[in-house]
Amino acid sequence: MSSDLEHLTQQISEQSTLLRTLREQNATRALIDEAHKKLGDLKKQVGQWTAAGKDKEKADAKKKDRLLLKTAKGTRDFGPTETACRFHIESTIRDVFTSFGGTGLDTPVFERKDILAGKYGEDAKLIFDLADQGGEQLALRYDHTVPLARHLASSLPSAASSSSKLFQFGKVYRRDNPVISKGRMREFSQADFDIIGAWDSMVPDAEILSLIATVLLRLDVGEFTIKLNNRKILDGLFQVCGVPDEKIRSISSAVDKLDKLSWEEVRKEMTEEKGLDPTVADRIGEYVKLKGGSELLQILRADSALMSNKSSKEGIADMDILFRLLDAYQVTKYISFDLSLARGLDYYTGIIYEAVVEASAPPGIKANPPVSSAPTAGIKAKPSQKQELDEEGEPVIDESTIGVGSIAAGGRYDNLVQLFTSAAAGDGKAGKKAPGLPCVGVSIGVDRVFALLWPKWVECGGRSKETVAYVMVARDGLLEERIKLVRELREGGIKCDYLFKNEPKLPAQFAAVEKDQVPFAIILGENELAAGLVTVKEQRWELSNGQRVKIANTDQGEKVPRNELITWLKTRQ
Repeated sequence: MSSDLEHLTQQISEQSTLLRTLREQNATRALIDEAHKKLGDLKKQVGQWTAAGKDKEKADAKKKDRLLLKTAKGTRDFGPTETACRFHIESTIRDVFTSFGGTGLDTPVFERKDILAGKYGEDAKLIFDLADQGGEQLALRYDHTVPLARHLASSLPSAASSSSKLFQFGKVYRRDNPVISKGRMREFSQADFDIIGAWDSMVPDAEILSLIATVLLRLDVGEFTIKLNNRKILDGLFQVCGVPDEKIRSISSAVDKLDKLSWEEVRKEMTEEKGLDPTVADRIGEYVKLKGGSELLQILRADSALMSNKSSKEGIADMDILFRLLDAYQVTKYISFDLSLARGLDYYTGIIYEAVVEASAPPGIKANPPVSSAPTAGIKAKPSQKQELDEEGEPVIDESTIGVGSIAAGGRYDNLVQLFTSAAAGDGKAGKKAPGLPCVGVSIGVDRVFALLWPKWVECGGRSKETVAYVMVARDGLLEERIKLVRELREGGIKCDYLFKNEPKLPAQFAAVEKDQVPFAIILGENELAAGLVTVKEQRWELSNGQRVKIANTDQGEKVPRNELITWLKTRQ
């Protein structure tokens, strides 16, 4: 019972007592009538409250019985035009993948839970667990990298001698707070490219970075930066600064948040939440503010503490080779050597990278900002306030304050395959003596790229269909003749369509042509068929105020011999 209803009930009790007292004291009729009327009003209010409560219960029950026609949180449907844009993105990426010598791989969308366990560090909480399926504990895949490593481990030794370049397209799942408009979802598509095997130092790594630049240039995402670091350098500088070995991964995860949080907030997480000595955190702050190009290597080589550390010394030597190779690929202008880049996943062992654009960062913040170790510098911490919660009890996110994030990311992971082969052999010390395969790869976020390109696609009037020709009839139906011509065109490699009516009206057919922006209308007639001809009318569109508008054309079309039609169309597509 609500507090308001309780208050009304109390008032009724008090008013009833007052009315009895007035009657016992033989009060005037006017006072008794006034008290009686007030009691009636109070009871009427209770009745209204009760009725409203019952109506609400009925409404809630009815609402519960209704089928809710919406997608699950963090997922969405893509309409025909949106899907056409996504096909363009995926086909562009696939073309680059194949031009770099890649071949395809497809792995299941769900894995045994123990395959995914222990690979993602603090992000493991984002894995979607599935209910027990006939004795198997399963989970939806978090990325393509771990399933690839599992595949390679199960395929050894043949995997070592098979294709060294594999790509995958498919959906992955993370139980994160979604921001649909920025392509940050719980179900999303990734395109991965990985190079497998022991090759000469940094050659595959440079190839991957060149591939990333090629993909982003072909997609025309605008200006982009590939942030680059090396886990060997990062781990070495953590050791030099005094981070205990058991805290390196968790501190690395904290540093990885510097693209979203201020140094003050990251330092607070390292010291207060993860127990790091504040003086150690301040030493880290002096390193993670460093970024630049190959010239940064000179600064690092001059640091005697770093050069005396085995891990960081190896990483600096690797980066020296890498920059020379990137010069040969002519992609160094896209690279930012950034010591604040950490990448939170546990399985990386060498270089790490992520590609960002202006829209990657929240509005008003640069995607690749300088990092300052000053306590008040960087992104300002927001004052704590009570957050609005959604129907699942999770914080409601203001999408206008969120950026797209990185649109491609990856790195080298030399021990992941070995981790699986060791576990499969029952070796207590993961990776020891078990066979493995070094790997380096990248994941491209298709949905995040879509969030960037979709406005451009709409602006330039991108089509939802690839239909080249539309077979029409001026009169008399000619359904069988239309079907025969459509079949001939399709067999000849021409994408074509026609209206599913026995005797379609000409305006309805031209309306279908205009709706799908089909460039060629092929019109059949009895006389033309007898002469072995068809009439082809070319349709053209232009952009006007952001809309594709058909260009007026009084041309009656061109007579084309039917046996030459396919060649005629192919020369004019």
